[in-house]
Amino acid sequence: MASNQAVCSLYRRCLKLSLDWAVHRYIWRGQALYIRSLFEANRDVREPRQQRVLFQEAEALLERWKHPDPYHPPTAPGGKLLQRSKYERNIPAPILDPPPHMIL
Repeated sequence: MASNQAVCSLYRRCLKLSLDWAVHRYIWRGQALYIRSLFEANRDVREPRQQRVLFQEAEALLERWKHPDPYHPPTAPGGKLLQRSKYERNIPAPILDPPPHMIL
């Protein structure tokens, strides 16, 4: 049987995944409402087998729709502190070699 904690974790992962794909917050908000409606539609499922099937289907969808370059906040592990917006996803660090020596 899927526990309340497992369902909440699944819901949160769904929201985070949709945030990886959405460029603007107002687009993501519509997706978040749709995800919420899907979870609400299955709220009253009490049969453990059916809960398990729903949970496995949702896990499979999460795996299938995983973003190839997920967004990491700049302060999170794996995030870039120089990153200023979502448009600069995980850009490589700039090359900071010293300039060549000039003889005048």
